[in-house]
Amino acid sequence: MSKVKAHQFLPSNWKEREILRDKGQFWTPSWVADAMIAYVSENTDLVFDPATGRGAFFEALLKINNPKISFFGADIDREVLADEIYNQKNCFVEERDFIKNPPRRKFKSIVANPPYIRHHRIDEETKLILKKLSGTITGFTIDGRAGYHIYFFIQALNLLEKDGKLAFIMPADTCEGTFAAKLWKWISEKYCIEAVITFDEKATPFPKVDTNAIVFFIKNSKPTENIYWVKSCEAYSNDLLEFVSSKFIKHNFYSLEIIKRQLKEAINTGLTRPQQNHNGFKFHLYDFARVMRGIATGSNEFFFLTAKQVKELGIPNEFIKRAVGRTKDAIGNIITNKDLLKLEDKDRPTFLLSINGYDTLPKSVSNYLKVGVEMGLPIRPLIQQRTPWYKMEKRETPPLLFSYLGRRSTRFILNEAGVLPLTGFLCVYPIHTDKKYISNLWQALNHPDTLENLKLVGKSYGSGALKVEPGNLNKLPIPEHIVEQFDLKRQYIAANGQLDIFREPKEKYGTQKNLAKKSRTKLVK
Repeated sequence: MSKVKAHQFLPSNWKEREILRDKGQFWTPSWVADAMIAYVSENTDLVFDPATGRGAFFEALLKINNPKISFFGADIDREVLADEIYNQKNCFVEERDFIKNPPRRKFKSIVANPPYIRHHRIDEETKLILKKLSGTITGFTIDGRAGYHIYFFIQALNLLEKDGKLAFIMPADTCEGTFAAKLWKWISEKYCIEAVITFDEKATPFPKVDTNAIVFFIKNSKPTENIYWVKSCEAYSNDLLEFVSSKFIKHNFYSLEIIKRQLKEAINTGLTRPQQNHNGFKFHLYDFARVMRGIATGSNEFFFLTAKQVKELGIPNEFIKRAVGRTKDAIGNIITNKDLLKLEDKDRPTFLLSINGYDTLPKSVSNYLKVGVEMGLPIRPLIQQRTPWYKMEKRETPPLLFSYLGRRSTRFILNEAGVLPLTGFLCVYPIHTDKKYISNLWQALNHPDTLENLKLVGKSYGSGALKVEPGNLNKLPIPEHIVEQFDLKRQYIAANGQLDIFREPKEKYGTQKNLAKKSRTKLVK
């Protein structure tokens, strides 16, 4: 076989896409930037932007036409700082790393769209710096899965003068990540959260990015018991600007849903989610199944192959496993072997390179691994944690998949093809393995009344997508009448030890919490 080149198996825009992801640059639209500037520009002579980018906020400040307000911007990208917009009076920008070298002063007005860089793209040296930064400012460390934008947020809050104002536009995971509870407890006890702006899918500020945005208006003053929670339903409307300019007094706007909420309730429910008035649910998904995320390859371009690539590369069958990667590759609520053949006909990848437990590799596999080295894969943050670097995560084949991030209806999928899912899906492992139980659970989860509850545990993303993290999907409420309809209550009672129908005594299984732990241990061994 001739020598394999990396470019043979990579999409044409791969390099450009990777650069964008590494920089985390997504520009703020004017109708959002104008509202954010309206909040921070009151009673100040200087607005500071620690991630100034192409100058969306400076452009918004120029519209105010107040010569008494200057602009100070910082960015690590020398190219964007050279933009013509910064050649203005009362404007100063500098090349500065806001995290590693922040200004040695505080500011009365801070506005930003911080770089959205996910944790697996942050190198280990920088992670140590971030860990120290969060510990010094907040008194606790942030979970390592927090993105770079979270630390920008913390750093900026720390540089806010007394009675100063901050406006930040952030991804929804700021409120829903594993770190969120600690972070927002600290913020809500130390600062005054005046308003939070969320966006309907039709009004998302970043329509081509798979994340929804949320804007925070925060003042460095005594916390109050209530906040304004707003949902913007129309892009490029002036309503948001008028609402902010009125100091949150005017509420009669066609494109805005404005609710005054108790701070404690909003924090507990999640600032990305609307107010919840339900009285709780008896049953949740964790009563009937366990959830894990799909396999994170670190580079789908390399590890996730088409049938044609497998044949051309000469990869033996023992080094590949059937897999599914994109939500749109699983069209219905069932995935079968016929569906995989249809994907092959479309030249879609359906094979996962899985090289685990082999001391000696055939030449075809060794040659392909050299392509990975040429691509720089061994030094990628996620991949470099593996030994060897090409070692793949392990998962038992899940009976059910959850399509959790896609631009079509979110659903649970019956895995008749026995595929392994990548991170476009979550793995759902029912606590019982008989086909009848799995089928009943699958139908119960896809019932409209159950799917409606996804909004209680998930995050809405741009273009109609919904994302639910594994820990949150475990908490999905299942209405009691659905549990009764699909005969799931019997299994619930069994799992909780109220009926002795287990083949082995309950003591071996322990509490519900231990059941979950036992199940997770089994799945990842």
